[in-house]
Amino acid sequence: MLYGEAYTLKMSYKGPHRIDGFFEYVVPPLEGLWWQDGAQRVDYAHKEDFGWISLNRLPDFIQRSDVEWAIGEATRKKKLDYSPVEFLTYDEGLWVQCMHVGGYDDEPATIQAMDAFAQEQGYADSITADRYHHKIYLSDPSKCDPAKLKTVIRHPVIRQ
Repeated sequence: MLYGEAYTLKMSYKGPHRIDGFFEYVVPPLEGLWWQDGAQRVDYAHKEDFGWISLNRLPDFIQRSDVEWAIGEATRKKKLDYSPVEFLTYDEGLWVQCMHVGGYDDEPATIQAMDAFAQEQGYADSITADRYHHKIYLSDPSKCDPAKLKTVIRHPVIRQ
């Protein structure tokens, strides 16, 4: 659904819908915000407890009304209900990020390195109920050897 909506917006210039400030762009990769209720850290031993939001970043010129138009247009054209898609604004604040290469189960080692780096720079991890474990998926797991998956991991931080 996210890609149906994203490509409807991307291709809008070919139809009657006009978006102020529009320019052609590349649809960014899928992203995910992850959390576990009541947990300050991501506990990979209990993945069944994960809550998540999947998202696609949109250019700044796309407004809520454009997304609402795209949801209606995609629903009409694809004959699927795109109503679960919504416009979300998320301000992450300060963060540290790292490129993780490998399987998702191997992420804890990358996170430990991120934590060590943040501490060396005077910051501490700040995952809260409003600040999430954030991943940007650069590889398609259905087309890639798990050992070669590329995922950007981003964690919120605060100054110590």
